[in-house]
Amino acid sequence: MLEDCAKFALLFQQIGWHKPISLFEQYLKEQNAGKKNVLVIKHKNDLLGYVTIQWESEYPFFKQRHIPEIKDFNILPAYQRQGFGSALLHYAEQLISQHSKRAGIGVGLTPDYGAAQILYIKSGYIPNGEGITQNLQTLVIGSKITVDDDTVLWLTKELYL
Repeated sequence: MLEDCAKFALLFQQIGWHKPISLFEQYLKEQNAGKKNVLVIKHKNDLLGYVTIQWESEYPFFKQRHIPEIKDFNILPAYQRQGFGSALLHYAEQLISQHSKRAGIGVGLTPDYGAAQILYIKSGYIPNGEGITQNLQTLVIGSKITVDDDTVLWLTKELYL
């Protein structure tokens, strides 16, 4: 995957997403240390997207319950809604099911995350009942925030694979 790091950084730069090569290199280091798995999906040698499995989530609800987190799930827009994301998600769930009965995932709240929101719900993920967080901190009624990529609704799925 080392050769894919530069390719992914360039592909995401071309569509205006900030995903520097250092991010992908860090993922490889974490994978080599056993902290996460990085899954890449390709079609006819074209990189379509990737996802990571973080075996020990930073989100307290998942961490306390030992729920692995599907994290940083990205399918390039040209390949969305063609089944590639579903295939990659299913593969991640298969790997997680070897270690856990549940998978967790966080999703942003803005329309930029619409495709992901639809995919996760159609795939059987449901909210964990803890509300939304910002920077991993649970928000309560009256919280004043700026909605950004760190404002997240957390979902889980029971794995019966």
